[in-house]
Amino acid sequence: MWTSALAGLGLGLGLIVAIGAQNAHVLRYGLRRERVGLVVAICAVSDLVLIAAGTAGVGTVIAASRALTVVMTLAGAVVLLAYGALAARRAVRGDAALVVDGPEGDGTEGGGSRAPGGEPVAVVAGTGVPLPALASGAPVVAPPRTAAPVATSAAALALTTLALTWLNPHVYLDTVVLLGSVAAGHGDARWWFAAGAGVGSVLWFTALGYGAALLRPAFARPGAWRVLDAVIALVMVAIAGGLVVGLVTS
Repeated sequence: MWTSALAGLGLGLGLIVAIGAQNAHVLRYGLRRERVGLVVAICAVSDLVLIAAGTAGVGTVIAASRALTVVMTLAGAVVLLAYGALAARRAVRGDAALVVDGPEGDGTEGGGSRAPGGEPVAVVAGTGVPLPALASGAPVVAPPRTAAPVATSAAALALTTLALTWLNPHVYLDTVVLLGSVAAGHGDARWWFAAGAGVGSVLWFTALGYGAALLRPAFARPGAWRVLDAVIALVMVAIAGGLVVGLVTS
C-alpha cells in the first residue's frame, strides 16, 4: 500500500518537474503574485482528475484511437504555438505590466516614497514629487513613472490555464497514459499509486506557484522578464514542434 503510494509520488514528481507549458504558466503568475491560488488550483485539480481517469483505464482508450490522438496533438500544438507567440511578442516589445514593485511594506508601492534615512515622505499625488522638495523652492524634476501592473481577469486567466492543461497532449501522455499504465501494474494497490501521484502534483504546483515569490528580486527589472518570456516562447515552440514531428513519424 505505502510502497505503491511512494512509487506514485516519485513518478508523479519525476514527470511533472520538467519545464513545460503548465510549469512556465504557473511560474509566470507566481512571480507576478497574481491569482496564484486560482492557477495552482486549476492545474492541481486537473491533474487529479486526469490521474484518476488514467488509473480507471481511460489511457488505453486514448492510445487505441488514432483519430483522437491526431486531433488532440494538433489542437495542443496550436495552443502551445499561440502561447509561445504571445510570449515572444512580450520578449521583443517588453511589457511594463510585468515590472515588479518594491518589496511589500517598503512604502514604494502605490506612489509612496522614503527619505534617505528610511523615513516615509509624503508625495504630491500623481507626480511622485516629495513635498519637502517643493517647500525648499528648489527646481523639481518628477521621477519617471512606471506603468501599474495590469491584472488579468479571473475568467481569462482560468480559460488560459485550462487550455494549457486540457489541450496539451503531453499532459495526457504523462498523467493518463503513462501514469495510468504504471498504476495498472500495481493491481489492487493502483489507487494508492494514483493517490501518491496526485499528492506529488498538488505539492509541486503549490511550491512552484507560491515559491516563485522567492525569485522576485531577480525579476525586479523588465529585462529579466523579457529573458523569461523568450525562454517560455522557445520551450512552447519546441514542445509543439516535437508533438507534430512525433505525429508525422508515428
